[in-house]
Amino acid sequence: MRLEALKTRVKNIINFRPTVLIVLSFFLLICVGTLLLMLPVSARDGKSTDLIDALFTSTSASCVTGLIVEDTYQHWTLFGQIVIISLIQVGGLGIITFATFFYSLLGKKFRIRSMVLAQESISYYSFQGITKLVKNVILVTVSAELLGALLLSTRFVPEYGLKGIYMGVFHSIAAFCNAGFDLMSISGKGNFTSLLYYNNDPVVIYTIGSLIIMGGLGFVVWKDIYDYRKNKSLLLHTKLVITITPVLIFGGALIFFLLEYNNPATLGQLDLPGKINAAMFQSITPRTAGFNSINQNAMSGLSKLTTIILMFIGAAPGSTGGGVKVTTFGIVMIAILSQLKGSDEIVIFKRRLTFPTIIKALAIIGFSALLVLIVTVVMTLIEGRPIINILFEAVSAFGTVGLTTGMTPYLHPISKLLLIMLMFLGRVGPVTFALALTMISHKNNTDIVYPEGKVIVG
Repeated sequence: MRLEALKTRVKNIINFRPTVLIVLSFFLLICVGTLLLMLPVSARDGKSTDLIDALFTSTSASCVTGLIVEDTYQHWTLFGQIVIISLIQVGGLGIITFATFFYSLLGKKFRIRSMVLAQESISYYSFQGITKLVKNVILVTVSAELLGALLLSTRFVPEYGLKGIYMGVFHSIAAFCNAGFDLMSISGKGNFTSLLYYNNDPVVIYTIGSLIIMGGLGFVVWKDIYDYRKNKSLLLHTKLVITITPVLIFGGALIFFLLEYNNPATLGQLDLPGKINAAMFQSITPRTAGFNSINQNAMSGLSKLTTIILMFIGAAPGSTGGGVKVTTFGIVMIAILSQLKGSDEIVIFKRRLTFPTIIKALAIIGFSALLVLIVTVVMTLIEGRPIINILFEAVSAFGTVGLTTGMTPYLHPISKLLLIMLMFLGRVGPVTFALALTMISHKNNTDIVYPEGKVIVG
């Protein structure tokens, strides 16, 4: 009887909690990817890849991160590479999104529960019209990736022959989904090179950069901008995203340009156009993309700290990117400014933010910072490396970025497991994961009003 009761309870939780299904869908995707990558046919040496390394790679691809323990081109066969790029594509949009899309193609009618699930999977504010939106999301994604692949192929085909077409498709999908996997070691210039040799190629740099930005804006923003012709107005969410995003990108680019201008190991050896391209790309890629065109380990401490901050902030909600999200960061910054001005209300674009929204933003940043800090401390004790590099690695994993100072392949298995946990939590969202685990009814204590308590702060 107890077993049956437990089964019933689990079934009810899954049925009525979309967050649980979203978390489970990513977990399932990672497990399938791990098993496929462990197959001998996936590795060039014909041997089964170690469980930890296969799990790490599958998690990194499914959570669209880009941290790798093996060079993607040198270690994995064509089959393994296809598995990885498939995980990136599905992980970038989410299994629920794909399932909704194909289910709608069959002409099936959706129940409210299914529509709510689809709504949660792309972080939309309503389940009305969700099936049409999902179709548009897939259409825009495929169109953007095809255009990106075409542009990249114009540069890769002359360099690599017909393989350049495959290179264009692979890197276009990886860029749009904000995953930093690359096949650039095909050039023979070394492993883990990413875009180090493309700073003077604006087609490659800005095509990949544009795909990263598009994928990081989020599906709600795309729809809202498209509907502007009809509505003549934008959601507060969209206004916040399109205001903060350029500030972070151009502000970050200026900081990198000034800090690394004379650094011979980063921008110092480039001409002025190359310096500008590299500084811009270095500011774009922490949007949770993971490609790099300069040596991350060779950057100054301030540049690493700037990159860490940008990685922690991340992209927009409902996008292919991670991080605490630009809207969360914006709300907290505006709340701080309001307090400094002595205002009790948080107003953005003539709209007042509710107290629960502000508390949620603070909770997300606080929980995320604490999680990253704990992992950083543990990894520092295990690895014995400079704490700035460990923090860089931890934030990169949590923000599903993929940038690294070069230590990833050489980490202790425990450190790899910690990063796997951070990548997973960073993709599904720390608050979403917490809600999925807690089984707390929303009805509890809703009618109870407690007396006010006073605490001295500051």
